[in-house]
Amino acid sequence: MGHVYISAAHKSSGKTMITTGLARAFAERDIRVQPFKKGPDYIDPKWLSEAAKQPCFNLDFNTQSEEEIKALFARHDQEAELSLIEGNKGLHDGIDLDGSNSNAALAKLLKAPVILVINSLGTTRGIAPLLLGYQAFDKEVDIAGVILNMVQGPRHESKLVKAIEHYTDIPVLGAVHRNGNLNVDERHIGLIPHNEHPAAQARIETVTEQVVDQVDIDRILAVAKAAPAPAPEPVARATASTGRPDVRIAVAKDAAFGFYYEDDLQALQNAGARIVRFNALNDVYLPTCDALFLGGGFPETQMAKLEANKTLRTRLKAAIEAGLPVYAECGGLMYLSRSITWHEDTHQMVGVIQADTKMHPKPQGRGYTQLKPTNNHPWPDIKEDLIAAHEFHYSSLENVDPNLTYAYDVQRGQGIDGQRDGIVVHNVVANFNHLRDTDRCAWANAFTAYVRQLKAERGNAPSPAQVAG
Repeated sequence: MGHVYISAAHKSSGKTMITTGLARAFAERDIRVQPFKKGPDYIDPKWLSEAAKQPCFNLDFNTQSEEEIKALFARHDQEAELSLIEGNKGLHDGIDLDGSNSNAALAKLLKAPVILVINSLGTTRGIAPLLLGYQAFDKEVDIAGVILNMVQGPRHESKLVKAIEHYTDIPVLGAVHRNGNLNVDERHIGLIPHNEHPAAQARIETVTEQVVDQVDIDRILAVAKAAPAPAPEPVARATASTGRPDVRIAVAKDAAFGFYYEDDLQALQNAGARIVRFNALNDVYLPTCDALFLGGGFPETQMAKLEANKTLRTRLKAAIEAGLPVYAECGGLMYLSRSITWHEDTHQMVGVIQADTKMHPKPQGRGYTQLKPTNNHPWPDIKEDLIAAHEFHYSSLENVDPNLTYAYDVQRGQGIDGQRDGIVVHNVVANFNHLRDTDRCAWANAFTAYVRQLKAERGNAPSPAQVAG
């Protein structure tokens, strides 16, 4: 049926909830919806995935080439009837002054018509020059419509619509009135993930009802249908394994750990790994596995429960000390440290990394980064070129063992100490940075190959995960 790009004039305009409502509204019409999210983001895609009942995929200029973005989009778009792409921040926001990594650039790359979600609180006639400016700034961007958000009432809506219709040729496709039930609370990193929200399903249903009542769904569908079809997907890059899975990688999925890119998990499977999930809050045994992947998340909000599960922490530490390979990102790193302190409250963690985690009121590392692997990196197949990654953490490490070794030199960003990231201990690599498996950084192949190598070296001996159990 087509595709459409949902963007905004600035951050916190309500586009995530509007897009969530659209995704569920179309899904309830039995339309197969494929959500996408621009940039590095773990939280918004969770809401979009839940609403569409389809995994959401990230499109990011920092970690992916333009050809890779187009290929990923085409591959999943062709399996859907409608693709919804949600932008980040504002339409023309981005790192580069020329806008080469902006939402507008991505919309043009994918030939996607743009619908702007405008937070109209406190605005009436002034919305017209705002929209005219967006049209004039980059005429190659197809602004196909506007959805007014945070409308104060019928009188406010009437003033906005009259100004837009009089001064512009941009269709008004909806006017969503202000409603506290449409908001999702934010905390230090962003929206509360849907899997932690106490009433996520009810909130999605409420948002969907409001969108259906106040947005012209049929006109949005018509806008999407008019978009040019993406080019056919090129040949996918080769993977390290093409046969049956020969290693098992356990992935922590719970309220503490949930920051995983869907295509990274698929890349691990393509590399020959069988993914098994476990819950670090409730499970007392490690699953049968050859390695662990501990992603990011919010261990600080769950630190009392993580500490309370002493049985798993003890077994995990024993397994790591016995040689279990582990890859940990951000929250996973925090969990492997000795302790986490937040709001003057401290709880004990696994303790395999000789450092303590402290939460701060402001970000300690945020944004796009560049890493250069060192000779200490244990994965033989990791490329020595610069790796584009990203970080967003309010935590830092204190009381760090000065004898620790590191997998990366930080060329841009903060990492552990502004110079290094990727603590290497036993067969663990644990970093604040988040990697993305792409043509530029095939980390899933490299990690799986490392796990396979260690499995072959131990021969018929059981995995350290089971020995520790």
